[in-house]
This record gives sequence, C-alpha cells and structure tokens, in this order.
Amino acid sequence: MPDSLTRAVRWDTVVGALLVLVLLLSFTTVDGFGNALNLSFLIGNTLPIALIALPMTLLVVSGEIDLSVASTAGLSGAVMGALWNQGMAIETIIPVCLLIGVVCGLVNGLLVTRLGLPSLAVTIGTLAAYRGIAQIVLGSDAVTDFPSAYLDFAAGRIGDTFVPYAFLPFLVLLAIAVVALHATPFGRSLFAIGAGEEAARFAGIRVKRQKLILFTVTGLMSALTGVFWALHYASARYDNATGLELSVVAAVLLGGIDFDGGKGTLGGAIAGVFLLGALQNVMSLRDVSAQSQIVVTGVLLVLSVLGPRVARQIGAARAGRRAAAPPPPDRKTPAPTS
Repeated sequence: MPDSLTRAVRWDTVVGALLVLVLLLSFTTVDGFGNALNLSFLIGNTLPIALIALPMTLLVVSGEIDLSVASTAGLSGAVMGALWNQGMAIETIIPVCLLIGVVCGLVNGLLVTRLGLPSLAVTIGTLAAYRGIAQIVLGSDAVTDFPSAYLDFAAGRIGDTFVPYAFLPFLVLLAIAVVALHATPFGRSLFAIGAGEEAARFAGIRVKRQKLILFTVTGLMSALTGVFWALHYASARYDNATGLELSVVAAVLLGGIDFDGGKGTLGGAIAGVFLLGALQNVMSLRDVSAQSQIVVTGVLLVLSVLGPRVARQIGAARAGRRAAAPPPPDRKTPAPTS
C-alpha cells in the first residue's frame, strides 16, 4: 500500500472523518443541533472530558493510565465548596484546589514509579479513596452561590457566537500539549517508553521521572476540571464528575491512542473527545436516556480498542503477503545481433 494511502487510512484520520460526518449529518437531520446555544452547550459539556484528555493522552502513550481523574475532580470541587462556605476568597480557593490535584497525582505517581505497582490497580484504589475523602470534606451539601463573574466565564459564551469563554484557555492548553508531545524530546521519550520501557531506560531516558511528571500533571488538570465543573454547572458536590473517567478513556482510545502505549496522536485523541461529545449531544436532543448513553459510551470504548488492533493486523498481513510474494522476473536487455 502506498505511503500516502497508508497515512490516509490511519485510525486517527478515520476518527476525524467520522467527526466531520457526524457533524454534517447532525446539522442537517437533528432539530436544534445547529443553533448557537446548543453548540455552546456541546462544547461546554465536552470541555471537562477534553481537559483531562490532554494529560491522559500523554500518560497512555507512555503505557500507563489514571482512572482516579474523576474522583480527583470531585475532590477538588468538594474542597472548593467547603472553603467557600468558610468564607475564603475564590482567588485563594482555586490555587488550593489545584495544589490538592498535584498531591493526588503525585501519590498515584509515587505508588506506580517507586513501588512498582500497576497503574490500573493503583488508580482504581485511589478512585475510591479520593471520592470518599470528597464526601467527608463536603458531605451531601451542594454549594451554588459562587461569584457571578466566575459562573459567567465558565458557562457563558462570547457575544452571540457559539464559542464559550472557557474554550479559549483550553485552546492554549491544547497547543502546549501538542508541542510537548509531538515537537519536544520529552514527547519523543514518552513514545519510546510506551514502545519499550526497558529499551528506553537503556537509551538513557529517566523513565520513572517522566512518568511521575505525567501523573502529577494529570492530577493538576483533573483538579482544574473539578473547579471548572463546579463553576460551569454552578454546583459543588462531592459526587461531581462521577463516571467521567469512562468518557475520558473511551474518547482517548477512540482517537487512536494505543492502550499498550507508544502509538497515537493528540489530534486523534481530541477528535475522539469531540466525536463522543457530539454523539452524546445528539442523543440528548433525541431524548435518549442517560443509561442508554452510558451503553453507547461502553460500546465505543470496546470498538476503540478493537478497531486500531484490527487495522494493524490487516496492515501486517498485507505486508507479510508482499514480503512473501516472489520477485518479478529479471528483464534482461537482449544482446544486439551482429
């Protein structure tokens, strides 16, 4: 298969094409999808997934995963609500919440890198622990009286457009993540670690330090998502963002990031995020139940793992057939006759 055709059928390219197709079909067949208010809802409701997907992509590329991200976001929101109830200024609360996220990520990273525990098992445990701490911190209360300026920024949109205010800082974070993963030695080291940790270590890459950084940044971004969630929905509760980790992992893997590490692009991951967000928005407009939406997300998660693997196996089989094919016979130029 020619190189240009191979690039054209890469999984992340397919996901991007599916996103465009879903948007075109939704604009033409779903009532209310194309109005500015609904599009702003779509982007705003997808931003929590997108924010966590940025560091999660880098983490999965390196061969690890963090399933405690939603619980970290919930803990951040709970602390935000509790401190606001105590009269602390919102400008002081937000840095405290971000610091808590750093601590949560650091705990995950230390357990994985220093004790050698599998990240899947570790973060399932901290998923429950962080959510439990959030319930202890805030109880069953819901805090809703945050400053209107912050609520307007988190939930408002620019003029009469469909672009939320919060989408602009996300674009800055996205640009930073793209450069970090695809245009720096740090990003190249993550692909090397995911492709083969031992080989990366022998190549001089400080594997444990890189992974510790990733877990810490993931905790930071999860806490930022918790702050955004509380302001966007004007409610800080201990159970904020429950189940968000499923959507994040499904979107990242749907975008072509290999669960085993070492493969994928951030562009594909973000395409997967907004494809999932668009599908959820369409299902909501069609009055599909929340339980059915969860089923669809689960199916997409399975397909996102299965699809790239099947594509790679087909590519490997084609390459094997080409290698096994007999070479064409030599066409020797006949000697001139005298």
